[in-house]
Amino acid sequence: MKIDLTDTTSSQINAALVEARRASGTPAVGMVLTLVIVTDEGNHYDAFKAATEASKEHPSRILVVVRRPGRSPRDRAAARLDAEVRFGGGTIAGETVLLRLHGELAAHAYSVVLPLLLPDAPVVVWWPEDAPDHPAADLLGTLAQRRITDAAATEDPVATLGTRADVYAPGDTDLAWTRITPWRSVLAAALDQRHAPVRGASVEGEEYNPSTELLALWLAERLGTPVERVVSEGPGITAVRLHTEDGEICLDRPDGALATLAVPGQPDRHVALQRRTTAELLAEELRRLDPDEAYAQAVRYAASKPATPRTTTPRRAAKEKKAS
Repeated sequence: MKIDLTDTTSSQINAALVEARRASGTPAVGMVLTLVIVTDEGNHYDAFKAATEASKEHPSRILVVVRRPGRSPRDRAAARLDAEVRFGGGTIAGETVLLRLHGELAAHAYSVVLPLLLPDAPVVVWWPEDAPDHPAADLLGTLAQRRITDAAATEDPVATLGTRADVYAPGDTDLAWTRITPWRSVLAAALDQRHAPVRGASVEGEEYNPSTELLALWLAERLGTPVERVVSEGPGITAVRLHTEDGEICLDRPDGALATLAVPGQPDRHVALQRRTTAELLAEELRRLDPDEAYAQAVRYAASKPATPRTTTPRRAAKEKKAS
């Protein structure tokens, strides 16, 4: 069911939601949280698609906030709220409201969103692009138990991680961290099988990939040993090598899909480490609403230690030499 509202108000949107529930024959509210997506006109479709996929696992009220302040003084002065209410259907497990904030109203998203939150339900705010420098201090961020950003969507992902560390508040997280969950799980399981101390490590990945940086920081913080950052051609993270007294533990993923785990004294094993979609990453983040202490420790570790040493893989170095 779809209801279009032009030049509307938050109270009229709430009334439309109640009408949509009654028309569908499900007057009870079965959503577990409110997901607020703050984006722009150019990116809202992809964000909405990912959120609706994630809602199949976490039925939610999804509020998509699209700011349209306008370019001319006349456009900026004309405040208007347009909304599109969607309920049910085969692709949405919950309610979705697309909010377009025109003119001066674009600067007051907090006042529009607040009356639309589900009562007594957690709130998650996600910025797919252009997240504020301090998410927890942003007005919409103050409404949320969890605040999701994505350093990979910024112009300088590695520098963005430093900013995230400086302003971290409990509840902050980043999809660059979510992308390395399978890597952390496999490496932790491999270390559980080998009790020899790790004397050194290296992480190979693309030069400006924030997930590679976070994985290196996590290993350095957890193992208490230097971790070398090796620049490779990608895609994403390509390999992790842990140097132990018994030999090298290597998790190698050259193609972005299937990895090989090599542990001293054991046969090599294949591990599925395909690069996940945004919907899968978002669904993982919505499974927990408590502060992610592991992320906090990893992202803050860079501020307390010297910069991670960098080298290039032999294959990439040869390619760069040939190009020059």
